[in-house]
Amino acid sequence: MSSMVLTQVYLEPSQKQALTSQAKKTGRKVSEIMRDAVDAAIAGVTLEEIQTLDMGTKRAQSDINAVLAELKGNTTEHTAFMREIAKLQKAAAKEFA
Repeated sequence: MSSMVLTQVYLEPSQKQALTSQAKKTGRKVSEIMRDAVDAAIAGVTLEEIQTLDMGTKRAQSDINAVLAELKGNTTEHTAFMREIAKLQKAAAKEFA
């Protein structure tokens, strides 16, 4: 890692609280999160782009959860159907034995 330069930044109390919370939640240091944000700003990523990406990610997660729920329901129905087929096969085997 290259040498770093100590820089003071004034934050709103809510910003500092949110950063600290995010750091605890992710197991990272506040300074790491801030450096990532600076890198994103340098790269030209705007807050609007981040918000759009976040909305898209949340919608995709919601869609994935809906598909998984549908698949779970299909699996349950399929399992019940296969049990019924097995019963019919047993009954047919007894009838023709």
